[in-house]
Amino acid sequence: MPEIKVTPLGAGQDVGRSCILVSIGGKNIMLDCGMHMGYNDDRRFPDFSYITQNGRLTDFLDCVIISHFHLDHCGALPYMSEMVGYDGPIYMTHPTKAICPILLEDFRKITVDKKGETNFFTSQMIKDCMKKVIPLNLHQTVQVDDELEIKAYYAGHVLGAAMVYIKVGSESVVYTGDYNMTPDRHLGAAWIDKCRPDILISESTYATTIRDSKRCRERDFLKKVHETIERGGKVLIPVFALGRAQELCILLETFWERMNLKAPIYFSTGLTEKANHYYKLFITWTNQKIRKTFVQRNMFEFKHIKAFDRSYADNPGPMVVFATPGMLHAGQSLQIFKKWAGNDKNMVIMPGYCVQGTIGHKILNGQRKLEMEGRATLDVKLQVEYMSFSAHADAKGIMQLIRMAEPRNMLLVHGEAAKMEFLKGKIEQEFSIDCYMPANGETAAVTTNPSVPVDISLNLLKREMALGGPLPDPKKPRTMHGTLIMKENSLKLVSSEQALKELGLNEHQLRFTCRVQLQDPHSDSDTLHRIYTHLKSVLKDYTIQHLPDGTVMVESIVIKVSSSAEDANAKVLLLSWSYQDEDLGSYLSSLLKKGLPA
Repeated sequence: MPEIKVTPLGAGQDVGRSCILVSIGGKNIMLDCGMHMGYNDDRRFPDFSYITQNGRLTDFLDCVIISHFHLDHCGALPYMSEMVGYDGPIYMTHPTKAICPILLEDFRKITVDKKGETNFFTSQMIKDCMKKVIPLNLHQTVQVDDELEIKAYYAGHVLGAAMVYIKVGSESVVYTGDYNMTPDRHLGAAWIDKCRPDILISESTYATTIRDSKRCRERDFLKKVHETIERGGKVLIPVFALGRAQELCILLETFWERMNLKAPIYFSTGLTEKANHYYKLFITWTNQKIRKTFVQRNMFEFKHIKAFDRSYADNPGPMVVFATPGMLHAGQSLQIFKKWAGNDKNMVIMPGYCVQGTIGHKILNGQRKLEMEGRATLDVKLQVEYMSFSAHADAKGIMQLIRMAEPRNMLLVHGEAAKMEFLKGKIEQEFSIDCYMPANGETAAVTTNPSVPVDISLNLLKREMALGGPLPDPKKPRTMHGTLIMKENSLKLVSSEQALKELGLNEHQLRFTCRVQLQDPHSDSDTLHRIYTHLKSVLKDYTIQHLPDGTVMVESIVIKVSSSAEDANAKVLLLSWSYQDEDLGSYLSSLLKKGLPA
C-alpha cells in the first residue's frame, strides 16, 4: 500500500527550528526551515545531513515551502540554500517574501556583527536565497511539476502566514505552520475548506491551553501598564518586530488617546518602521475593520508611539518601551532589561511564548538571579508578568480546524511532548482518527488508501436503476456488477455484453455443480416433490418450477434427485448453477444439507 512519510528535522516534540520533511507519492517536500532561539551551537539549525551526507539538497528535494516569516520557521533558509546547497523552488506568500529578508538580515547583524560569530550566512547569501523564491497567492493552485500541486490558505497568526495544501495524485497533506483561529485587532482568523487530507500536520504550541476571553486579557494588560506608569515605573514589553507588536501598539494607542495619557511610548529598532510600512503595503491581508477604516485613518500610523533611542533607557520618569526580540535572548530588549531589572517599580510584560534556554523562559519560571555573560549575576527585582497575546491556536482552535478540514490522520509538531500527548488523546477520543507526534529524526509513516477513479457506462447505471433498490447515495458505497476494462491508463466498468462486444470475444458459460447426500425413504419423484414444496415455503420471492423432465428449477439453479447405490434410503441431490447465482446456489446447498421437514 502507498504511504506518506513525515519526518521532523526540527519542531518534533519541541518548539523552535521548524523543519518537516514529507514524502508523498514519490515527491520530497521540506515544510519550513527555521532556527532555534535557545541554542548558539550546531543545534541552532536543522540537521540537513539526515537528507544527504554529502552533495547538494537539490537532488533530494522537489520543493521547499515557508509558512511565515518568523525566524523559527525561516531562519535557516539561507544556510540551507546557500551553504548546504539547494537550487530548487522555494514557495512563500508575497508578504512573507517581502519581510523575510529584513528579519534574516537583522538576525545576521546580531549574530555576526555584535556577537562576532563566523560560519554564518552573509547579506549576499540572503539576497541570493530570496532570488529562488516563488511567491504564492491565497487559494491559487500552483503546479510545482506534472504531479505535485500546492495551494495556500489564510492562517491569521502574522501578516502573510499561510497553511499549505499539498497534493500528489489522490494523496494529500495539509501543513498549518502557525495559525490562529480567533481574529484579533489587525488580522482575521485562519480558514480552510473541507479538503479531507490524508494527514493534517498541525502546530500544538498551546496544546493544553484554553484561553480566557481576549477582552479580559486586554483589560488586564492595560490595567497593569497604567498602574506601573502611575507609580512612576517603566514598562518593558519584549516583542518580535511583527505580529504581537502591532496588536499591542493598536491597543495602547487607543487607550492613551481615550485616557489622555502623557507618558511616552517607544518602539525600539528601525525594524518596526519597516514592518509598519509592510502592513500598509499588504493591507489586504489584515482584517475587515482595518481595511474599512484604512481610507480615513491608517491604524499603523501611531500618534503616541515614537522611535526609541538607546539613551532614552536612562531617562527618569515613566515610559513604555516595546523592544525586540520577544524572548529576551539578545538584542535591545535584553539591554533594556538589564538596566531596569534592579528597580521594583518597573515591570516586564512577556506577551508570548518563550523557548527553553532564553532569559524570558527563566524569569517566567521565577528565577530571580540570572547568570549573564562574563559570569556576572543580575538580580531581578522588577515585576514579571506573563500575558498570552500569542497568535497561536489553543486546544479549542486546533479541534476547530480538525472539524473544518476533516483529515483522515493527524500529526502534531511545534509543541512540548507532554502537552502533545494530552492533546493526542483528546483528538483520538473525539474524532476516532490516528494521531502521531514524532520526535526530531523520527519518521511517522501513514498508509493511504488511494481511490482509483473508474468510468461507468450509462447502460450499466440504467440497468442498476431498473433493478430497483435504493437511489445512489454519495456517502454510501454501492456494489456494482460489471466487467472492468483497462484501456490507455483509464478504467471503465461496463456490462459483460458490452465488454464482449468491445473486445470481440465469445461468451463462455460457467456452471458450478454440487452433490448433497440426503436421508429420505421415499421414491425419487416423491423426494423431488417434497424438495419443491419445501423450497416454495422458504423462498417466497423466487421463481420455483417443477419441470416435467424430473428437475426443480430455482432461477438458473437446477436440482436433480437420484438414489444411492449403496443405501436404498439415501438420495443424492445434484445442484448446478451459473456463476451469477453463486450466492443463491451456496445458500440452497447448505439448506438442503440440513434435510427436509418430516
